[in-house]
Amino acid sequence: MPEHTSWFSYLLEWLVGHTALEQNMHAFGNTVFGKPVGAHGAEPLTASLFVVLLLIGLAFVVGPKLRDYKNSIIPDEKLTLRTFFEVFIGYFYDMMKSMMGPKRAKQYFPLIGTAACFIMFANFLGMIPGFLPPTASWNITWGCSIVVFVMFNYYGLRENGFAYLKHLAGPWLGWPYIPINILVLFIEIFATCLRAVTLSMRLMINLAVDHLILGVFIGLVMLVVPIPVMVLGTIVSAVQTLVFCLLTSIYITLATDHDHDHEPGHGDGHAQGEKHEDDGEEAHA
Repeated sequence: MPEHTSWFSYLLEWLVGHTALEQNMHAFGNTVFGKPVGAHGAEPLTASLFVVLLLIGLAFVVGPKLRDYKNSIIPDEKLTLRTFFEVFIGYFYDMMKSMMGPKRAKQYFPLIGTAACFIMFANFLGMIPGFLPPTASWNITWGCSIVVFVMFNYYGLRENGFAYLKHLAGPWLGWPYIPINILVLFIEIFATCLRAVTLSMRLMINLAVDHLILGVFIGLVMLVVPIPVMVLGTIVSAVQTLVFCLLTSIYITLATDHDHDHEPGHGDGHAQGEKHEDDGEEAHA
């Protein structure tokens, strides 16, 4: 198979052969990206849609088994889709719970759980011969990071209101120090916006380099030698999923933290109250 091509490339080339679809793709590219979009340019998006449809199909298969509480209490003897998703989803929920408590973990887990499933399956798609990982394209990782950026700022504004923006300006030092607060505000806004860039670039670069190295080794030696590289690629795919979700959880935790709404001495009492509330909810669960 030629370099930088996959089975989706041949599928898109066959579909683009139809005049109407080709005109629509070019019109979409000119409208959104400022240049025509061909078969190769649309491949990451096509692979992403494939991952989404795959996850939806798996959800229809695994969902009824997880909703059957009486039978789902007893784990399967062998590794099945149900046990895989239980362990996979449970790991990321426990990670969030240790950072922000059970209450907020349940509230914000849909975003983290969805991101974990999509990124993990998208990463591992590149481990299958004949496929490219959509997360090796900055268009896809940038879209994921933009969703995270919008959501954690929305969560922060919803939980803290104007205090969330006020917190970006740093502690109030008095009227003579307003220029310092304004400078801190611009620095914090820049640093907050930079999170979306670093989040997307980190994931894209690691996956692109990993897939490039794997392709080089497979091109040189087809047997035996690529196996260690594929093992390394598996580790990279899993670690990058964890890093993306871990950083997203940290951003949400910082944005929804209420401690900065209180004067010194009051934040500890609020944190203690939230901790007792979370402990009571966990015990009730």
